[in-house]
Amino acid sequence: MASMLRDISEGKKSMNLDALKSEIRRVLINQKVNACPIAMRMAWHASGTHDKGDNTGGSNGATMRFAPESDDPDNAGLSIIRDLLLPVKRAHPDISYGDLYTAAACYAIEFLGGPKVPFNLGRSDHDDGAKCPAHGRLPDATKDAAHLREVFSSRMGFTDREIVALSGGHTLGRCHSVRSGFDGPWTTHPLRFDNEYFRNLLNLTWKPRKWDGPLQFEDEETGKLMMLASDMALVEDPKFKAVVEEYAKDEAVFFKDFAAAYAKLLALGCPVECDPNRQASPLNESDKLSAEFRELAMHGSVLPARKIQNKCNVHQLESTSGRSALHKAAFWGHTAMVEYLANECKLDLNVQDNYGDTALHDACKFGHVPVVKALLAARANTTIKNKEGKTALQLAQEHEKTAVVSLMEQHTNSSPSSSSGKCPVPHSKL
Repeated sequence: MASMLRDISEGKKSMNLDALKSEIRRVLINQKVNACPIAMRMAWHASGTHDKGDNTGGSNGATMRFAPESDDPDNAGLSIIRDLLLPVKRAHPDISYGDLYTAAACYAIEFLGGPKVPFNLGRSDHDDGAKCPAHGRLPDATKDAAHLREVFSSRMGFTDREIVALSGGHTLGRCHSVRSGFDGPWTTHPLRFDNEYFRNLLNLTWKPRKWDGPLQFEDEETGKLMMLASDMALVEDPKFKAVVEEYAKDEAVFFKDFAAAYAKLLALGCPVECDPNRQASPLNESDKLSAEFRELAMHGSVLPARKIQNKCNVHQLESTSGRSALHKAAFWGHTAMVEYLANECKLDLNVQDNYGDTALHDACKFGHVPVVKALLAARANTTIKNKEGKTALQLAQEHEKTAVVSLMEQHTNSSPSSSSGKCPVPHSKL
């Protein structure tokens, strides 16, 4: 898999994580915006409210959607990223907002050149703001090392090294005076995840900025960069500074430590299945063979499929997509496999996947005339509409598959009764 995001939540519908990642990237990085820094910030703020003393706060529940957490001045502007992610939620209705917000942060870091953050799904969503954490739990940017340890160590359980690593998240993005009161970027490349933040702390000369806003520091060399009092605490405290020096010298070490610390942060207060170090339960033998059967169907390998036919559940649907072996064979135009699945294995011709498509939809969309003929001969229902409200014929028309359109229209005109098949019967999913 392209990332370290994993779904190991037993008893829940699995997620197509590759599709999720692609769709998150589409809303975070496009011609209008690069919203990766704010995606990281939102998950940080949602998770950084955790209190290990009473196990309140954290990303589970996605309470930032509700007041009073949504109205916390520290969260100003974060409604933008929540709104940006709504199309992804609609495409993946089974993912919780809590998982979506934290997954988007992990991917955002990776998109901008940072490390792959270990992460597991498993968060649920609360229905209202009754469990919103109180305001004031996030670190105060105007305070010193003692405050950082009070928030990160005493309340959340982080070590000094983890505190410095998490502070390295300031390598992305910038402050905006209309939201936090502070203004400016920490680095010269705020859309690049690297170790410049630590190098700047050590190698530039910092002085208090003369302005009407709260105390912050600017570099004497250019006057374009900034640091907060809480950033300066990392070089004023000897224990913190030793770690800053290490990260400034070795980006790989910083990446490794940041990924582990950020993964820990996102899992605070969450169900046990969200633990990034927890291993997925292995598939049983039947499920493994069923998955192999669908793979063989996708490649049109009839003879190998026959060998395992009686050892697996040929009707089992792919848990991430709701697609059957017949979907996969029809999609890629494997006529012999389609005939075998329909006539020998007796697969349901009218099963709809997560997008509402049947095998006939797939065959029509890609213009696989022999496959369409095979499905029609097996009496596939031609009237079923997918979630976009389109029949298989309409997909063929949309994609200008003229041969398929002619075949479907001829079939409909000659056999009107074949278009009134029974409603599809869902199969159990893995």
